[in-house]
Amino acid sequence: MNTTEEPRYTPEWLELREGADAAARATASLEPLHRHLAKRSAERKKLGQDRTLVVRDLGCGSGSMGRWLAPRLDGPQHWILHDKDPGLLDLAVARMPTEAADGSPVTVATEQGDIAALTAADLAGTTLVTASALLDLLTREEVDALATACTGAGCAALFALSVAGLVELAPPDPLDATIGASFDAHQRRTEHGRRLLGPDAVPATEEAFARHDATVFTYAAPWRLAAAESVLTAQWLRGWVGAAREQRPDLAPRAHAYLRRRLAEAAARELRVVVHHHDLLALPRPAGETP
Repeated sequence: MNTTEEPRYTPEWLELREGADAAARATASLEPLHRHLAKRSAERKKLGQDRTLVVRDLGCGSGSMGRWLAPRLDGPQHWILHDKDPGLLDLAVARMPTEAADGSPVTVATEQGDIAALTAADLAGTTLVTASALLDLLTREEVDALATACTGAGCAALFALSVAGLVELAPPDPLDATIGASFDAHQRRTEHGRRLLGPDAVPATEEAFARHDATVFTYAAPWRLAAAESVLTAQWLRGWVGAAREQRPDLAPRAHAYLRRRLAEAAARELRVVVHHHDLLALPRPAGETP
């Protein structure tokens, strides 16, 4: 994430995409996560330690990850929401669930600041780090640092909805591939001296955690936008084509006509879009276990 001029995501956009995000998130990631958390809880119970799950949600936005995940986890939870935008933090706190899957209490706190500067010491006592639509905004160095911090603190990590560099549209248009390639190049742009990972984020993150002997799972998590999501599709199209045009100004005349055609199809509920993402779960190696 841009650590100096982080993009401001509007509450309206986050609200619009929340349903698609929830539908796309890979529920298959919950099975190994539940096993990991249950084992941790049993170990802490045996030692007479507090079994509250401490979850840090990085770049939390309006809190959609917490609203999705907290009711799917058992046991008391304490969520620490991280974001640079105080307005979004206020929204996230106001809409955070108060109960876990088994009725245990869920509490919440906030931290405003630079998530790229987090260290293992900052994450001490954290059970799980989460983030949504974050990894593709990071650099390779920032992903490496995040993996080092998480594994150093012994906490699991669940990163949802990172772009995969693949979009499918139906009906097809001759300009689809050109717009898609330009958008992907924009995602990999160098900005303020930082080269963003874009569609390379999940492989880079998988490699970073694997170097620290973590067990890593990846899952497909596609947005599937059909007639019922026409408003979201239109807004996504504007951003997708706009980024492509910013990357390649020479595309402007063709991109403008393309966007007009595609928006008309979305308004007529004739356009279907699949935007591919990946979810990634990284589980730390148990203490004392050799790789």
